[in-house]
Amino acid sequence: MDEQLGQKDAIDVDDFVFAATGARLRRLTMPDGTHWFPAVDAAKRLGYVNTRQAVIAHVAAERQQVLGELARGVLGPDVARKIAGHGLQKSMKVVDLHGLIQLVNACTKPDSAPFKAWVADVVATVQRDGAYALEPSPVHAGYLMPREVVDIIVRLEKRNLRLEAEFARQAEQNALLWDANRNLSRIADSLERLAVPAQRTGHAPTPEELLASWQADHHPLTGDAHAVAAYLAPALVRGGARYRLEEIARRTGLDIERVRDCVALLVARGCIRQTGTAPDGTRIYLLPE
Repeated sequence: MDEQLGQKDAIDVDDFVFAATGARLRRLTMPDGTHWFPAVDAAKRLGYVNTRQAVIAHVAAERQQVLGELARGVLGPDVARKIAGHGLQKSMKVVDLHGLIQLVNACTKPDSAPFKAWVADVVATVQRDGAYALEPSPVHAGYLMPREVVDIIVRLEKRNLRLEAEFARQAEQNALLWDANRNLSRIADSLERLAVPAQRTGHAPTPEELLASWQADHHPLTGDAHAVAAYLAPALVRGGARYRLEEIARRTGLDIERVRDCVALLVARGCIRQTGTAPDGTRIYLLPE
């Protein structure tokens, strides 16, 4: 359902929605650049019990549509088959980005508080100064993502990684218990195998292959994060990157705080890991084991 038809957004819409909801929702992008999201996806993620009631109570009429009617002009007459391919139904309600934010603002989950605080700051800034503008990026034709949004994304990524690790540990424990009921000797064999560190196999990737794998295995890296990743990649494939933040900032044209945010995002997404800091402040980054 991710139809890239509109103009380039100042803030990547997937990152923006992730910061707002804590999830990367399915979406349909119209030729005029407007984005639409299944109301059921947003409501479920935001903790609403009844999607229909949530949309009626919190989303303005002009900010909601029936998916089949909305998509007919983009997907053509065979809209039912194409929509079904995404596990959707023509009769389901979708909301635009305004409607999604209305659902977020009415949400009472604590996870939504940082994003709602940033939205309030934007509104207060407009009231006070008459405008709110993003900082131009020094390394590409576009804008820097607001620091507040970066902080939210990093926090959510860390939370997701923590939950994934907890789920993996629980799954491993369940597997061990199952094996224990069947055969105690297999537990010993499993524990011995788990004690052996995983070894890397195959040829070392090129920097281009490493960046491509990050794009495929993780959420796509865009803008400033991609610039930092591209700078670190050649050293990472040779065994490790040892750089001060000031050096990365000088080479990429970003300020130090922005570099720190981008590195934190790469770590949170599992692209790299920091193994320590040298006495001179040089940070040591390696690929995940």
